[in-house]
Amino acid sequence: MKTHRLTIGASVATLVLLAGCGTGDTTSSSAAGGGGGATNAACATTTKVKLQLQWVAQSQFAGYYAAKDQGLWAKECLDVTIIEGGVDIVPQTQLATGAVDFAIAWVPKALASRDEGAKITDIGQIYQRSGTLQVSWKDSGITTAAGLAGKKVGNWGFGNEFELFAGLQKAGVDPKSGVTLVQQQFDMSALLGKQIDAAQAMVYNEYAQVLEQKNPATGALYQPSDLSVINWNDEGTAMLQDAIWADTEKLKSDKTYQDTAVKLLKGAMAGWVSCRDAFQPCVDIVLKNGPTLGASHQAWQLAKVNELVWPAPSGIGVVDKAAWDQTVSVATSQKVVKTAPDADAYTNAYAQKAIDALKAEGLDVTGASYKAPAVTLKEGGK
Repeated sequence: MKTHRLTIGASVATLVLLAGCGTGDTTSSSAAGGGGGATNAACATTTKVKLQLQWVAQSQFAGYYAAKDQGLWAKECLDVTIIEGGVDIVPQTQLATGAVDFAIAWVPKALASRDEGAKITDIGQIYQRSGTLQVSWKDSGITTAAGLAGKKVGNWGFGNEFELFAGLQKAGVDPKSGVTLVQQQFDMSALLGKQIDAAQAMVYNEYAQVLEQKNPATGALYQPSDLSVINWNDEGTAMLQDAIWADTEKLKSDKTYQDTAVKLLKGAMAGWVSCRDAFQPCVDIVLKNGPTLGASHQAWQLAKVNELVWPAPSGIGVVDKAAWDQTVSVATSQKVVKTAPDADAYTNAYAQKAIDALKAEGLDVTGASYKAPAVTLKEGGK
């Protein structure tokens, strides 16, 4: 995941362009349902939807690609266009300006945009836990946030650093003076080159990038035993990440949009269930969409992402209040937001409707017994 900015600002020219994009169009259905987002002949009409991702195609978003490929959205009479992200694309801004109908964004970043005026609501908390780590070499002796004191600590910035800073403060380490902060690229080259003592990483991405490199001392790939990991879920400063966000005002006033929100969630949730229960076919779907990194990396990523989604004790997409409150506590302590968000910041109403419909179809929406498959990484993630 790499979503870099918190601002919702956009140039006038950009806003004019976005206003002309047109979202939520409804067209007549003419083809039989099927994979690849084909239309469903049983639908009187098909609603066109634009869904903005945070980053480029990869297994971080596998459930959405599965929903598209397997016709799960077509079954709901939706024609969903998945829009990839990029360095200069802020999903919640795309949503707030009307360029897209729904967006995938980290909760703290979306809350910061709400603080600046974006009228957006979390309607589906797909990731139930954080995937952010701080990774160091085993011989560094760094095993907790307190162990980072006096060290060169890499972080990406751009709103990705809040769990780290909160973790340092909780351990009694001043982020401004107790460590040497180093602006880290969105890779692990600084750690591999031993230019920093600890690097920021997502468990499903950059952490694997280290394990895909050869250890010059052994000639074999690095192993988890070569590394020490600080997991912010264990440190108590984890923040909620990938969620589906919707337009707050449309949720209040537009019945068609409300219905579309439930249908979008239902298809997406079914996609994530599919990626849980049919692992390799889901990896293959992601690979068809041209990710930058290879097959073993995408398999690793899906296994680790599934561990962030499952188990979902109250059902996939439901916001856990304790996790939400912790996210808000960290966000306010780190001045991500000035005050705690209002009641429009999230709702479980639409997720619950989607869950009820999936349960009626016999789907397991909690994944209580989920165990991630073992994945063997190859050099370079091939």
